[in-house]
Amino acid sequence: MTDTLKVGAVVLTMGNRPDELRALLDSVAKQDGDPIEVVVVGNGSPLPELPDGVRTVELPENVGIPAGRNVGIEAFGPGGGEVDVLLFLDDDGLLPHTDTAELCRQAFAADPRLGIISFRIADPETGTTQRRHVPRLRASDPMRSSRVTTFLGGANAVRTKVFAQVGGLPDDFFYAHEETDLAWRALDAGWMIDYRSDMVLHHPATAPSRHAVYHRMVARNRVWLARRNLPLPLIPVYLGVWLLLTLARRPSKAALRAWLGGFREGWKTPCGARRPMKWRTVWRLTRLGRPPVI
Repeated sequence: MTDTLKVGAVVLTMGNRPDELRALLDSVAKQDGDPIEVVVVGNGSPLPELPDGVRTVELPENVGIPAGRNVGIEAFGPGGGEVDVLLFLDDDGLLPHTDTAELCRQAFAADPRLGIISFRIADPETGTTQRRHVPRLRASDPMRSSRVTTFLGGANAVRTKVFAQVGGLPDDFFYAHEETDLAWRALDAGWMIDYRSDMVLHHPATAPSRHAVYHRMVARNRVWLARRNLPLPLIPVYLGVWLLLTLARRPSKAALRAWLGGFREGWKTPCGARRPMKWRTVWRLTRLGRPPVI
């Protein structure tokens, strides 16, 4: 058994799923190997009663998903440095297997270049994995593990050295594409990302468009993502492809109006520090099956 890497967990909640949150924390407590330190961040809401030993942070307002998770990272010291690996888990998720944390320890210990692991999300009733939850273009077989270019926000493990080197999630994104922003920066710094089908998080199948701000945030943040991270010649190509893909999906008038409003907002508002990736990173992304034009 590999027990040299210290593992922590960050759970973000808005306080509206106390039963699911308690079940998730119970599943974390049952993990094999050394105990996992957990922090629960109340994102603009008071926290329910939690098990002894769980660290807590209550934020006075909803600061969004990436900023809330960043608060959770810092609860483990600057850049999460008190632990070697942090799990990020949705508050209505559940770890159905007790060996997930130990598999993470083994994977990170075996590959010093591995920076991020994306878990497989499966519906607890049907066991199926939605296509959008497989973080690659060739997503028809969710049971195939592979190297990938992004990861799933509420079902992953990150080596804390990644945060120390490239920083945390982009606070201002609030919701959508924050994982890809971090993934691109990590890949540019030489880290690798794995999708592991044997590391499972149970989570009810949902549609992302259930969030009222979905279409605006997705469009705005995609523009910010490109402006922050892509070499200048690729920005119009990447955004042009996504504009065409969005139109091809024939969204409703209301959805398209929100999307186009977000697209304009992405160009007119500050996107944060610009750190364009190296061209060799563009080539790495291409070899991994997802060139940064789609």
